[in-house]
Amino acid sequence: MIKAILFDIDGTLLDFLAAEYNSIKNSFEKFNLGKFTDEKVSAYSKINLKHWEMLERGEIDKKQVMHLRFVEFLKYLGADTSMADEVNAYYENSIPDTIEYIDNAYNVCFKLSGNYDLYCVTNGAKAVQRKRLSLSKLDNLFKDIFISDEIGFEKPSADFFAPLLNEVECEKSEILIVGDSLTSDMRGGNNIGIKCCWYNPHHNENDSDIRLDYEIHNLDEIFAVLECENK
Repeated sequence: MIKAILFDIDGTLLDFLAAEYNSIKNSFEKFNLGKFTDEKVSAYSKINLKHWEMLERGEIDKKQVMHLRFVEFLKYLGADTSMADEVNAYYENSIPDTIEYIDNAYNVCFKLSGNYDLYCVTNGAKAVQRKRLSLSKLDNLFKDIFISDEIGFEKPSADFFAPLLNEVECEKSEILIVGDSLTSDMRGGNNIGIKCCWYNPHHNENDSDIRLDYEIHNLDEIFAVLECENK
């Protein structure tokens, strides 16, 4: 029986791509980076994802992610790379200005919070994630919030989950993690031996060795998963 559910935030409960789009658009205007296009946002998204995946593999740290992603992006634009940190700071501060739920995220979490202990597990920047969770009102539904900046380790490292496992009042077999990232959320769940539910709205294929106990394409499907688990 599942007693605790761990939720990723970006790409699972809140639409990070919408926030990213608006923040990049605002950055173009603020720093006169030329003509803003969807193609340039797409280029940034790929650069950003590449650096976060490097972080997950332990190749670089969080500070390097923040710096190097904008060095590469500004170089792509033909802009002055010396302002990478300034652009990054503005971009990060702009992220919480866009709060869009994925699917029916708030209502799903609200319903679940009456029967399960909900926890937030995120690799995002501390100040940004705390503000987004507050503005979205999701923070009121979580029993606790675990952010890599505050822990000192990133998902999927087992060290990231150590404080959470010390806090939850149930066995590992009674914990379910829900997230959109195979390499961060699902790999993290594998690393600590809990049940894994992959939120996969785009029907991507799992061509890795990562164990999945469940796969859902809409957050509302989590109720069917829990019904199956709690028979």
